Amino acid sequence: MDEAEFDVFADEYRRLHARNISASGEPPEFFHAYKVADIAGLLGQASATSNLSILDFGCGVGNSLPHLRRHFPHAAITGLDVSRRSLAVARQRFPDLGEFVRFDGCGGLPFETASFDLVFAACVFHHIPAGEHLGIFCEWRRILKPGGTAVVFEHNPYNPLTVRAVNTCAFDRNAVLIKARQLAAVLEQSGLVEVRRRYRIFFPHALRQLRPAESWLGWLPLGAQYRVSARCE
Repeated sequence: MDEAEFDVFADEYRRLHARNISASGEPPEFFHAYKVADIAGLLGQASATSNLSILDFGCGVGNSLPHLRRHFPHAAITGLDVSRRSLAVARQRFPDLGEFVRFDGCGGLPFETASFDLVFAACVFHHIPAGEHLGIFCEWRRILKPGGTAVVFEHNPYNPLTVRAVNTCAFDRNAVLIKARQLAAVLEQSGLVEVRRRYRIFFPHALRQLRPAESWLGWLPLGAQYRVSARCE
């Protein structure tokens, strides 16, 4: 994970992202909100009233934070990132929504064992060399509480519009897209259990009336993104 690479784009991330995904017909906020709502659905209604501890791994400029706060109003939320500038922007945007911690990308994560009920990453791992994934997921398992949940969202390399968006995106120039089954296999290797894959975001804004059908299409590897979830024993 290269801090300097993300420092360069921190101040312009939202504008660049919006331009890059314009073909979807949706603003960036749609995708940030979608992912957190999907997590809330996965965890169930009881999670909304629980005092969860949540780690947003690779939080960037904090785009997920307001959605996390809306769905999990009683949670303690921590954003972790390698980019100092991204964290500074996140603190400026959302000073009261969570705690922000920098990770230098080396060694273990800066948290005590069994610290979190939920650890998630929103389209982060395609920026991290594949050889580092297992070590990171082992750290996720360490910092998750027994029964805690790990959730990873990633771009689907089988979706041609997603591939085009990534290939034309300035801050994705070093990205390597990951197949869902490969990511799931690494989560299993880390010792996490109940690993499940679901594909997400099938219809652009022009076909938004069809979106209720997406709940039935999670098995179909054509969604723009996918979700892999797992549990800590």
